[in-house]
Amino acid sequence: MLKNYLHSFQFNMFFPILTWLKTYQRQELSDDLFAGIITAILLVPQGIAYAILAGLPPQLGLYASILPPIAYAIFGTSRTLSVGPVSIAAIMIAGALSAPEVVALGDTVTSALLLSTISGLLLLTMALLRLGGLVNLISHPVLAGFTSGAALLIIGSQIPSLLGLSSPQCGFTLSCYLHYASTIHLPTLWLSLTSLTLLIFFGQPISFLLKKAQLPLTLITAISKCGPLLTVILASVAVAELDLTASHVAVVGQVPAGFPSLSIDFIALDRLHVLFPFAAFIALIAYVESVAIAKVTANLRGQKISPNQELIALGMANLASAISCGMPVAGGFSRTMVNFSAGARTQMAMLIAASFLALAVIFFSPWFANIPKAALASIILMAVYRLVRIRHIVHTWQYDSADGKAESATLLGVLLFGIEEGIMVGMLLTLFCYLRRASHPHIAIVGRVPETEHFRNVNRHSVETWHHLLLVRIDESITFTNINFIEEFLESQLQRRPDIRHIILIFTSVSDIDTTALEALILFNQAVQAKNISLNIAEAKGPVLDKLQKTDFVDALKPGKVYFRTEDAVKALG
Repeated sequence: MLKNYLHSFQFNMFFPILTWLKTYQRQELSDDLFAGIITAILLVPQGIAYAILAGLPPQLGLYASILPPIAYAIFGTSRTLSVGPVSIAAIMIAGALSAPEVVALGDTVTSALLLSTISGLLLLTMALLRLGGLVNLISHPVLAGFTSGAALLIIGSQIPSLLGLSSPQCGFTLSCYLHYASTIHLPTLWLSLTSLTLLIFFGQPISFLLKKAQLPLTLITAISKCGPLLTVILASVAVAELDLTASHVAVVGQVPAGFPSLSIDFIALDRLHVLFPFAAFIALIAYVESVAIAKVTANLRGQKISPNQELIALGMANLASAISCGMPVAGGFSRTMVNFSAGARTQMAMLIAASFLALAVIFFSPWFANIPKAALASIILMAVYRLVRIRHIVHTWQYDSADGKAESATLLGVLLFGIEEGIMVGMLLTLFCYLRRASHPHIAIVGRVPETEHFRNVNRHSVETWHHLLLVRIDESITFTNINFIEEFLESQLQRRPDIRHIILIFTSVSDIDTTALEALILFNQAVQAKNISLNIAEAKGPVLDKLQKTDFVDALKPGKVYFRTEDAVKALG
């Protein structure tokens, strides 16, 4: 019986959908149905828009919004995460497909499908190796800087579509840009401004008006999220009725109806080594961002996310996207928050949304042909401008200058060098700052707070001190990275205070002493003993003492000692 229970438990862990399906209730279905319809409204315009942003045919974004959400619903641990095409992954795909070595391969669709395949396989391999902790590999400031930089790149990439211009080829020539700006296509500009106005109105203004009208919150949510779909519909009608294609307004063009056949015929082994580095970055960013978004909504409802299971879910979602002719996918912030705000209780909402999108692809694909790219660019602009968080950089810098530098460097790196290079700059700078911080630990000379047994920093508190005692608290583990800094600090104090007879090292914050540091402490102890100064240790943690007692260090301290409390050391030596 226990064996059957364990087998069932493991099966449910691998297929989280079974966990919530067993207790699924009618009220949850009602909530999920409503949320699914609202989310489906976003899937069509965003799927097409993000595919075009990635430099791919629009149907790849639509296909990536059908099977991948279903795969994630089966394997994912988030109840509300909406998986599909996302802006950040789209701009990374665009960067990959425009790289010279990838362009030389030809057939961008095949390359995009291989990016989905490699990303999925990498995520599954990471799950097999239990690398769910990689979510912590990229610090929040680096991720925020990367997101802001990528969002600025996306905004910049959409300006030509908003103005009806081709991509500029001016380099640093000012006169070229002035001539370029003079060629703005007025019908496209009119469509863009109208679309942006409508999208802005369907944001806070319409929510404010509907709240004043005291409409139910669910109805307010439903109406306010219709902005992108209504924009696409009205813009398409305008194109058709006013024959704007004759005025050279760029449109999506014909989108194939129905589904492609599931296939792996696109796999070409000679392309894999070229696409692998790009796919690795896409997989890493997709995973980190998806888990971050999933945790936000899970925390709001007291639910738990399994990082390793998320690797499996996102890996399966990307493989599902590849075999169904879709682009790489990840968790989308805007769609997830819409899904959550609309009241989604489980992934049934995304199953419903994917079903509605499938019906749209089967029956309404001819309607997509007249969607103007200017309207899609407006939708992208409104979706990503919130991701540019310059104020966040200022706040980060005020709190921690090292993190502020890493966030700023990542943003600038993305803008100046590219997506992959920018995030590598941020990660390397974060690592450098971490090592520098570890190599320069906080060290405090402490004294006793009068009439207590508490010891505090002499520079922050009024405390008792003793001319012949040096009480030093080291607020970091002692390793090869910082032992020289600690030695130099102690030696400088001995030079400043020649009357010191006893040194007490307070190890309350020391969790480890590595071999290099131990050898340096042994030599330091010998040096101070030659000057008739004793070295003592107080408040060492159990694991640290266990390591020290395996050596001759404790005996070599004599006449110095290891004291249980700092107060005991002061009483004995004071």
